[in-house]
Amino acid sequence: MKHIVILLALFIGSTAVAQDPFLQKDSDDYELRADALTETYNAELALTSKQELLFKKKVEEFLPRYDQIRQQYEGRNKLNKLLSLGEEESAEMRNILSQVQFELYVRMKEKVQPLGNVKTDN
Repeated sequence: MKHIVILLALFIGSTAVAQDPFLQKDSDDYELRADALTETYNAELALTSKQELLFKKKVEEFLPRYDQIRQQYEGRNKLNKLLSLGEEESAEMRNILSQVQFELYVRMKEKVQPLGNVKTDN
């Protein structure tokens, strides 16, 4: 009887922590995008292996937040929120990169990760 209870508890526990493949798809997409962005930056920044890992994790952390803003907001409000998030991301990158790398990162970011455009009525 004791064995049945243990097996049942293990089965329920393992089922509860199993990954949902539908949710994992988004995570995989962000990971692939973070890999691509990290490679692009690394070509110019010459990141150490530790910096590269930290950089990729930070990019992967911010990508869903950028996507959420792009989906939920329009116009100037959208750009303002993207700009604010971009500044937050850059501030956190300052802790990962050297001063020279950070200055180059800021210049590259405008081309590699543009915020977008707002159409205005003139």
